[in-house]
Amino acid sequence: MVRRGEEAKKTDLRVEKLDRELSRMGIRIRDTDQRKVRDEVFDEVTLHALYKLANKKEFTALGGSISTGKEANVFIAEREGGIDCVIKIYRIRTGNFNAMSEYILGDPRFASIRKTKKEIIFAWTRKEYANLSRAHEAGIFVPEPITFDRNILIMEFLGREGVPYPQLRLAPPGDAEAAYTEILNIITDLYQKARLIHGDLSEYNILHGDGRLWLIDMGQAVTPEHPSAHRFLFRDIKNINRYFGNRCKIQDEHEILRGIVGEDFFTP
Repeated sequence: MVRRGEEAKKTDLRVEKLDRELSRMGIRIRDTDQRKVRDEVFDEVTLHALYKLANKKEFTALGGSISTGKEANVFIAEREGGIDCVIKIYRIRTGNFNAMSEYILGDPRFASIRKTKKEIIFAWTRKEYANLSRAHEAGIFVPEPITFDRNILIMEFLGREGVPYPQLRLAPPGDAEAAYTEILNIITDLYQKARLIHGDLSEYNILHGDGRLWLIDMGQAVTPEHPSAHRFLFRDIKNINRYFGNRCKIQDEHEILRGIVGEDFFTP
């Protein structure tokens, strides 16, 4: 029987080998961020996925962290031709997979996944890619997804000259009424054209840049078939009304919901 210490040493050796292979390809993990971030984010599974994606030329350089969320770290990266992109890495060691379960296990698209932490995180990554693809194809302003592998998602960088667009909370619109109408239209189009509900919408995951509003963090988005779909939609509407409530005249939340879902309306 292999003792835990010996197994840990073998894992460390494999991680070091993957790190060297990535360095040989010009991708320096050690230069990416401070030690705590490296230890929490770049485990063996993640390094395997990074190596695979780099070997396929999906990205050519990995830069610093531009965002740290409850479940993921987001890094700026570069593709061939010097094109900026984003690499979002869901943390396997410290990610809150219990919070993910509510959104995944009720989604008929992911009914067959195993309920282990790693499988849920992998499914979440795949789910965000699928949701972004669906929204982008419907004409919703979201980052265009590029590819994914295991717990890593690569997508379009939303920003200019390496600086990401700010969150709505940090860059309030000059015309609040117009912005309020715009985000209600986005929520409506997301439901009616892409058949999705964001599920966690707030001023924290709406970016303001290039003269428009963009939705990000689409991993938890669900289809109308999810048993909590309308509850999530109503919560999104309430969050938007809360943010704009002291900035412009807002509409009744139930009327907004009725206007979006039509005959599917029910009193939440």
